[in-house]
Amino acid sequence: MNILLFGISNIGKSSTGKVLANNLGFDFYDLDDEVKKAFGITLEEFVNTGILKERDYKRSCVLKNILSKSDSSKIIAVTPISNIEYLSDIISNDSTLSIELQDSVENIFERLVFSDENDVIYKDDEYKNEHKDYYMEDIIEDQKWYGSIYASFCHSFDMNGDSPEESARRIISEFNITSER
Repeated sequence: MNILLFGISNIGKSSTGKVLANNLGFDFYDLDDEVKKAFGITLEEFVNTGILKERDYKRSCVLKNILSKSDSSKIIAVTPISNIEYLSDIISNDSTLSIELQDSVENIFERLVFSDENDVIYKDDEYKNEHKDYYMEDIIEDQKWYGSIYASFCHSFDMNGDSPEESARRIISEFNITSER
């Protein structure tokens, strides 16, 4: 079984996915990390390369490569992807469970972190709060855009502001996932 975690940036795909994989004994992959490895560049460089459609195609190729690595069960935190036509064979596969993680705008804003040009993640609550209106609007727009895309193929899961540990526990329960490989 493969579980793909979709959602907007800062929703908690990676942190929840790591806990979920650990609890189930599945392998964990973060698509952002795998893209960096595959192309030997930072995410900053990657998102400034080509157009979105080309980047989504490249991401889908990396995702397909991850899925073909072995028969072991995997949890994959998937970077927001707009062009899902590249994923049609993956998301229609019976052994793949696609889940869109959702949460309130306020909860996502509270989790907001930044990264520098070298992909070093950091918190800057002072800056974040100074620009709260901008980030809240950005989160709302992302929720609308990606939510409309993911609704066609994902099961939705409301995180309700829960920790990654609690969210993972609830995902296992709500989707009746077992650790059987």
